[in-house]
Amino acid sequence: SGDLLRIEESMAALVIRVTCTLALLLATTRGWSDEKRAPAPKYSAEDTESIFLEDLSQAFRGQRPTLSAMRASARAVAAAANPTSSQGDDSGGADEWSPLISPISIEDEVKRLKLHFDSLVTTPGAFNSGGYMEARLDLTILAMMFAVINEHSGEVRWKSEAATARDLLARTAFNCKAGSIQVYNEANLRKADLQDLISGAGLSTRDAEPETEWGMIVDRSPLMEYAEILIESLEDATRDAKSVTANPDQIRRQAELLSVFGVVLTKEGLDEADDEDYTQLSMHMVEASRGVVAALERGDADEVRKNVSAVRQRCDACHEQYR
Repeated sequence: SGDLLRIEESMAALVIRVTCTLALLLATTRGWSDEKRAPAPKYSAEDTESIFLEDLSQAFRGQRPTLSAMRASARAVAAAANPTSSQGDDSGGADEWSPLISPISIEDEVKRLKLHFDSLVTTPGAFNSGGYMEARLDLTILAMMFAVINEHSGEVRWKSEAATARDLLARTAFNCKAGSIQVYNEANLRKADLQDLISGAGLSTRDAEPETEWGMIVDRSPLMEYAEILIESLEDATRDAKSVTANPDQIRRQAELLSVFGVVLTKEGLDEADDEDYTQLSMHMVEASRGVVAALERGDADEVRKNVSAVRQRCDACHEQYR
């Protein structure tokens, strides 16, 4: 009975403690609810108009810059840094390319080709079943682009490693004339090299030939194939004046690339490069391509379309005589 009495006393003490705790919590909560707080501040549109903008476009002074305007600014800066580049020369030196193509067009095309090449080097089966042919085309053009970067007088990305990239890509392009697991593995290495270049990691090797031997870098057949792709795309982008206005950056890049192709086709070591008629046809295509860019800068859509038509005529005239 003594134990039972002690248990009852303990239970009673516990009930008293719980009751006191609940009473204390209830009193505290009531105090919180009765506490008076300052009301949230209210602002009118007039109070905030000097701090916040109603429209983001108000943050720009003057006309909002377009990508075309930025490209033109970059070309102007390059021209100011290289005042003799507009004259051009036949020495094969740095000034040969800067009048033909801007650093921005070069960088955009390298990135575009890299993405397409990545999509081709996925599995040995797909690559060996025909992907190697498209890979050869991409690698050839990429090798040409890095050869141009190496000699370009403007500030183009990857210039310090351009000669190495040129030689590596050209060698793999040559091997991509057939599909095999060895060629796939080599193409996969170039895929990794391109990723390292684009990301800024750089190439692990620096070995490169001191001069560009164009006959070892590119073949005429893939160059002509790619030129045809560019011309078709250029024609689609210039169907009418509205299309010209809507696609200025694409038109400029592709026209500048065609100018480069026309000059490369005449380089020593390429087929028919010593043929005077062939060289003249190639240079006529260069002139028409540069005419596209000049008309685009003037904002003359009709002249843009006229010069695109001239590019096609020059290309077809060449194909009639040379394959």
